[in-house]
Amino acid sequence: MESQSIPISTRWLLDAVGETGRSAVNAVYLVVCPRMQSKGTGFLLKSGVLVTNWHVICHCQARVNLGAQCQCDPRTVNSDVLAFDSNGQQQVFRRLAFDQHRDLAMLEPSTPLAGGLTVRTGFNIAIGTQICTWGHPLGYDGPAPVLTMGYVSGFVARKTPVIKHFVVNAAFNPGNSGGPLLVAGEGSVIGVVVSKHAPISRRLASIIEVLSKQQSGVVYYATDDQGNRQALTEAQLVAEVLLYFRQMTQVVLGEAIHGEELIAFLRANHIPIE
Repeated sequence: MESQSIPISTRWLLDAVGETGRSAVNAVYLVVCPRMQSKGTGFLLKSGVLVTNWHVICHCQARVNLGAQCQCDPRTVNSDVLAFDSNGQQQVFRRLAFDQHRDLAMLEPSTPLAGGLTVRTGFNIAIGTQICTWGHPLGYDGPAPVLTMGYVSGFVARKTPVIKHFVVNAAFNPGNSGGPLLVAGEGSVIGVVVSKHAPISRRLASIIEVLSKQQSGVVYYATDDQGNRQALTEAQLVAEVLLYFRQMTQVVLGEAIHGEELIAFLRANHIPIE
C-alpha cells in the first residue's frame, strides 16, 4: 500500500476499508468501450474471468445498434473492450462469452489476473439484508471504485423464460451496471447490478419518442461521441435532454441479477464456482 505506483486516492481508500473491503476494491474494474465513449463496471472472479453486464459491452465492437441486436462479433474482443483496475492498470481480453437473455457477459483476460471474488452458493438472503456494491458511476472519474450501500427490498421476475432479480433499495447510477452485489461485510457475490428504476408514464414515453423522430424544424449540427457530425432538429435536441435527465433521476431503487442466474451462466460456460 506504500507503493508510489498506486494512485494516492486508491491508497487512501484501501487504508480505510479493511481486509474484506480491500479484496472487493481490488477485484472491481472500470470497463470501457473507447469507440463508443461508454463505461460500466465489472468484477474479477477467482476463476480468472471478469464478469459484467452484456449491455455494458455489447456496443463496444460496433458503431451501429439495430434495435436490441448489437452488431458485435462475440468470438473476438481485441482492444474494443478495455478494463482498468483500481491502480489504473489496463487489461485487454482474448475471449468473450455472453448470455443476452440474462444480460451477463464474461471476459477472459489476455494475461491471467490474480485475486478475485467468490460467488456465494447459498442464497437464503432475507428481505432487509444490508447489501453493497462497488462501481464506477457516471460522473465519477476516480481510478478506484466507490461504495454504494442499500437493502434487499424484494424480488422480481424478468423476461420469459423467467430471470430472477433482486429489487434493491440503493442509489444505483449509470455506470454501476456490471458491479458485484455483496452482503455488507462479506466478500462473496450474491448478484450483479443491472439497472435502476427511472419511472415514466406511457404517455410521456410516447411523447419523447415522437420528439426524437421529428425531422422538421430548425436543424443544428453537433459532433457525437465517435466524432461523427450529425444533424438534429430542435425536437430531437429536446428529446435527448429529456432522456438524459430521466436517466440521471434517482429514485433509490434498482435491480441486480440474482446470483443463481450468475452461477447458471458460469456453469454453462464451464467456469468453476469457487
